[in-house]
Amino acid sequence: MKQLKKDLESTAKTLNALAAKIDAISKKMGGAKKAKPAPKPAPKPARKAVKKAVKAKPVKKSAPKKKAAPITASDTVLKIVGRYKRGIKTAAIKDKTGYNEKKVQNIVFKLRKQGKIKSAVKGVYVKV
Repeated sequence: MKQLKKDLESTAKTLNALAAKIDAISKKMGGAKKAKPAPKPAPKPARKAVKKAVKAKPVKKSAPKKKAAPITASDTVLKIVGRYKRGIKTAAIKDKTGYNEKKVQNIVFKLRKQGKIKSAVKGVYVKV
């Protein structure tokens, strides 16, 4: 329907252009009587769109993807301490992580309270 309407409009434009050319030629030839332009086609009343019933497709539910928890400073320190069987000093942890001394001390304190590391000797920590 839309394609037919477009075709009719393009044909009407072409006819109007041809009529204008004929008028120009007739003026040059001696002024013959001017032809009436082609009447525009009457617009048809718009038809209401009929909606078709569509079967609903079953929705597949998938489990939401879990984002990996960001690695915390405590995790980093625990990982470093776990690498050394004989233990590691807080100064070495500070050098490996780049954290300041106070932060390393606080993390070591928390990990000791949680029972994840223990003190082998004063200032040397081992993973439990």
